[in-house]
Amino acid sequence: MADELLLEKENNSDKNNVSILIIDDDENITRTFARILQKNGYQTDIAQTAAEAIQKTASQSYDVALVDVCLPDMNGMDLLFKIGNNGGKMIKIIITGFASMSNNGAHPDAYLLKPIKPQELLSIISQKTKVR
Repeated sequence: MADELLLEKENNSDKNNVSILIIDDDENITRTFARILQKNGYQTDIAQTAAEAIQKTASQSYDVALVDVCLPDMNGMDLLFKIGNNGGKMIKIIITGFASMSNNGAHPDAYLLKPIKPQELLSIISQKTKVR
C-alpha cells in the first residue's frame, strides 16, 4: 500500500512539470478541463481566442495545447501553424465535434472527439507526454 502511494506521488510530481494550454471559446469547457487536469496534477492555462493563444505561446512555453477546432477568430487547425512548436516540444491535441475533417496540412499529435470523457482526456495527455 505504501509503495502504491509513493508511486502515485511520483506520478503526480511528474505531472506538475507538464503545462497545458486549453484553447476553447466555451468557458464551461475550459473551466471543466482545467479543473480535471489540475486535480490530476497538471498545470493549466486558458485561452478563449486564437489571438490570446498566440500571445500566450509567444511569451510562455507549454508542453501541451488542447485546441478546439471552432474558435471565434480562427479555425483551430490554422492556429496550429501560428503557435508553432513552442520550443519544438509542444504536443498539439485537436478537440472537435466532427467525426471527420480536413487537416489543412496541419499535423496534430492527436484528436479528441466531443463529448470528451475525463478519463479519455487524461489518458491521451498521459500517453503523449510520456513519449516526449
